[in-house]
Amino acid sequence: MSEGERKGRAKVLIDAHAHVIPGSFPPAPSGCDPASWPAMSAVAGSDGDRLLASGPIRFTARTAWFDAEQRLAASAASGVDAEVVSPFPPLLNYALPAGFGRDLARWVSEYIASLCSAFPGRFYGLGTVPLQDPDLAAGELSFAAGLGLAGVEIASNVAGVSLADPRFLGFFAEAERLGMAVFVHAMPAPSERLPGPAVATFGVGIEGSLAAAAIITGGVAEKYPSLRLAFSHAAGGFPLMLTRAQWFWGRTWNEEPPRERGPEASPWAEAPVGPAELARRFWYDSLVFDRRAIRYLIDMLGADRLLVGSDFPAMPREEPAGRTLRSMGLGADELEAITWHNCFRFLGIEAPKLFCSDEQHHVGRAGGAHAARAVDVTGRRRAAAAAAAADLAR
Repeated sequence: MSEGERKGRAKVLIDAHAHVIPGSFPPAPSGCDPASWPAMSAVAGSDGDRLLASGPIRFTARTAWFDAEQRLAASAASGVDAEVVSPFPPLLNYALPAGFGRDLARWVSEYIASLCSAFPGRFYGLGTVPLQDPDLAAGELSFAAGLGLAGVEIASNVAGVSLADPRFLGFFAEAERLGMAVFVHAMPAPSERLPGPAVATFGVGIEGSLAAAAIITGGVAEKYPSLRLAFSHAAGGFPLMLTRAQWFWGRTWNEEPPRERGPEASPWAEAPVGPAELARRFWYDSLVFDRRAIRYLIDMLGADRLLVGSDFPAMPREEPAGRTLRSMGLGADELEAITWHNCFRFLGIEAPKLFCSDEQHHVGRAGGAHAARAVDVTGRRRAAAAAAAADLAR
């Protein structure tokens, strides 16, 4: 096949930004306010939907959120070969006391690990940790790793506190040491500056921008050069503002060699590399809804920094998934980097042997709900706890 014929084609497509909700939760731990603890209940008159109640949140979850067979069928229909699944963002409940937050994080992480175990090659998992207590969260990374998860999802702020706050440096150091991927999901902090309906649009974009800017300017990127981070929704408006930050660092246009810099170049007056180079250490999902925006991301950050993401099932996927990417005339290497190679680089795992989408979907169906129910979560908990203890002993 010629290069021209290969344009617009990709062997595999992995959705690196997709969410799940466990189908059930245990009762609230002793001493925990039951109203602050998540619970799922059936929605009367629906086709299997369940209502998630957690504090002030009331969210109706369709079956694809928690039913593996329904989810696999939806992926097959959209042309998705595999998903990186992470918790529904409101489950990153940093308002809980840290011990209860750990209990919730472990339940969610174990559920995600069970999906990955039941359907290997179809699901890759990111768990979560109680980042309201950074030291506890750092220790819980070993628990997540022991479950076989590739990393964790965190929010773009922790109860309004910036990710660049020094209290989180130990967490990022431990993620780097363990080789755990960290997916930063935009989570708007309460504000009266936007009307309510705009929070899901502009608010998410602004919050993603702030998180990425904090990581780049607050020293995290420089201190932990091997840290693998990815940002949801392309980090909002951050890539467009990156050129302004680059000018303040180097006082030149178009990333030309920097000039002499004085203290006015803060916070990069002493930095040996500019913010654009730091930003290119990380990954960004390409869920920006427009080929012009994707083209800018490729030009500014590089095709090797982008992932496919959908936010499914919170948002419907493009049909078929990756349709816009495939319409852009990208070369085969660029396209396949975005649709699947970059995902495995972000996760830090070896890409599996390829097989065709139809065959993979058949394998997924063969496992079915019986495989999901057969997962021994209690056994996984024991194994993860042993792994965590061994890691601490070292």
